[in-house]
This record gives sequence, structure tokens and C-alpha cells, in this order.
Amino acid sequence: MKLFTGLVFCSLVLGVSSEWYSFLGEAAQGAWDMWRAYSDMREANYIGADKYFHARGNYDAAQRGPGGAWAAKVISDARENSQRVTDFFRHGNSGHGAEDSKADQAANEWGRSGKDPNHFRPAGLPSKY
Repeated sequence: MKLFTGLVFCSLVLGVSSEWYSFLGEAAQGAWDMWRAYSDMREANYIGADKYFHARGNYDAAQRGPGGAWAAKVISDARENSQRVTDFFRHGNSGHGAEDSKADQAANEWGRSGKDPNHFRPAGLPSKY
């Protein structure tokens, strides 16, 4: 009986830990997808393409699974919160302010929901991206 109880307990522990390992793996891969999208956004430096890259990064991360979707949300929210702080010190309306932040968050949500990120792709953006 002790052996049977021990086997059941070990299988439960291993099952739960394997779920955590897959979640952490998905989160790491999702974070990499977000990094790649933001790197592409900086490299492209194309007017109006930021929403596309936000949607694409969130979409790619969310396709990894629950861990990737979680990582995408955490990274997107952290980036938006840091942008709110820097907006305080910047003047002008190019890519800053509450309206742009709301548009970024809408693109993030669009991508995480599994919708096509190309909806935000601006005309003329090189096919490399």
C-alpha cells in the first residue's frame, strides 16, 4: 500500500512539475518572440509600423501556448508602463501619449487573441519583415 501511495504521489508531483517546465519553456520562447519583433521594429524604423510589430510579437508569443501568452502580456504591459513614464518627459505627439498607448495595447490584444497581425501592416513595409 505504501508503494502504491508513493507511486501515485510521485506521478502527481512529476505531472505538475512537467506542466511548470512546459509553461516556463513557452514563456521563454514567447519572450524571445517579443524581443525579435521589437528588434525588427527598431531595425525597420518604418513610419506607422509599430502597431504591426506589437501585434506580430504578441501573436507569435501567444502561439507558443499559455506561457507565451502570459509572457507577451507581461512584456507588453511593462513596455506600456515604462512608456507612460517617459511620455511625461517628452513633448510632441509622435508615438507618445495616451492615445498612442491605447492603440499599442489594442494591437497587443489583437495579436494575443490569435487574429492576423497583418491587419496592422502598413503599405510599403519591406517584405523582410
